[in-house]
Amino acid sequence: MITGPAWSQKLRDEIGQAVIGQDAVVERLLVALLANGHVLLEGMPGLAKTLLVKSLGTALGVQFERIQFTPDLLPSDVVGTMIFSPKDGAFSPHRGPIFANLVLADEINRAPAKVQSALLEAMQERQVTIGGGTHPLPKPFFVMATQNPIEQEGTYPLPEAQTDRFLFKLIVEYPSAEEESSMMQRWGQVTQQPVLTAASSGEELLALRAEVDRIHVAPAVQGYILALVRGTRALAEAGSGKRYLNFGASPRASLALFQAGRALAWLRGQDYVSPALIQELAPDVLRHRIGLTYEAEAEEITTDKIVAQVLAQTPVPAK
Repeated sequence: MITGPAWSQKLRDEIGQAVIGQDAVVERLLVALLANGHVLLEGMPGLAKTLLVKSLGTALGVQFERIQFTPDLLPSDVVGTMIFSPKDGAFSPHRGPIFANLVLADEINRAPAKVQSALLEAMQERQVTIGGGTHPLPKPFFVMATQNPIEQEGTYPLPEAQTDRFLFKLIVEYPSAEEESSMMQRWGQVTQQPVLTAASSGEELLALRAEVDRIHVAPAVQGYILALVRGTRALAEAGSGKRYLNFGASPRASLALFQAGRALAWLRGQDYVSPALIQELAPDVLRHRIGLTYEAEAEEITTDKIVAQVLAQTPVPAK
């Protein structure tokens, strides 16, 4: 039976041929795969977000599709539409690029809300509706979306109902000077580019989830997860002091911390979820599930600062 560290390392080694650095982001993507969750990556253009997801699809050995989101994109361009066949005299469904194992929604916040909402059913139900008929999506199925910072020109904020369906929101930072130098050496050759091969498979991934489900989560750690999530809601309640949140995290956040904690523990070779793992995952799980008030934005308070405050105020269980 393959272990978490061994499975993680073989995928990391393959992805590392194309992507230099971003070790923490790669680990979170692997956690999302095991936890059956979607991921939103945010960062400035040119930080290899698209390359990272494409490399992950190749290393995992699954069907990969990329959808470039633009202001003129239509929902039918994502899920598909009904096509009339003159030969048969009937309509039949034409499946869109959403019918893949790993779908990259590239620059998702450059399309208007009606297109972004076309992903809601797919992300939650793992199915889409075309012409009144329901069509299941392949297994496994993941949406990994990239977005540029909201402040950039020509971008639209994602609706809360959609961001809540992402397991993680990951912030992709600039590489270090050493990593950027290595990029020039590796990608500077026009005629020689790294070629990736499959190091795993969708079938193997589905089988490994049973191992993740065996990871123990103690009642005290479950209580800690609930305390963190409910702590964000307490900050959103009207009180005598300043209110920095319009709304706190939904129950999906509790489930996300529970599932992601198990997956991260398995990847690191642990057989139980510790409070330290939950603390490590909390920013990525919660930052997109809480809404800042105008007062908080005026004082330049970020969602990460709010999450840090909740972590600091919540008692940590002994185990």
